[in-house]
Amino acid sequence: MTYTRRETLVLGAGGLALLAASPALAVTADEAVAAFTGGAEMGEGGLEISAPEIAENGNVVPIEVSAPGAEEILVLAPGNPAPPVCRAKFGPNAGSQRLSTRIRLAKTQDVLAVARMPDGSFVQATRTVKVTIGGCGG
Repeated sequence: MTYTRRETLVLGAGGLALLAASPALAVTADEAVAAFTGGAEMGEGGLEISAPEIAENGNVVPIEVSAPGAEEILVLAPGNPAPPVCRAKFGPNAGSQRLSTRIRLAKTQDVLAVARMPDGSFVQATRTVKVTIGGCGG
């Protein structure tokens, strides 16, 4: 099958339009938490987020999340264009249930962590980070 120049341009424009619409399909923080927890109630305690109060550069914000005994941890930045930051699963041979990384924050916001505990319950914690220079192009 051969395409004319006009048909090729129309197909290309359609592909570009589809790519431009993909941010509208991004998952929100609430949807990510609901998918992770299955809609279960969340408790407090047993989960700790360490992050600076003020981040001079939103491109490289160091965080550490610790949840002793957790099976899985989800970290979200609700103020970012794509809120899910990372998800870590811990096996039975894990030495500790802790993760440390650097994340990008678009603006001042609360970093949210949710942990699934061995008994099937969920706990959450938040930490506010003030960003002085935008990390996602801002």
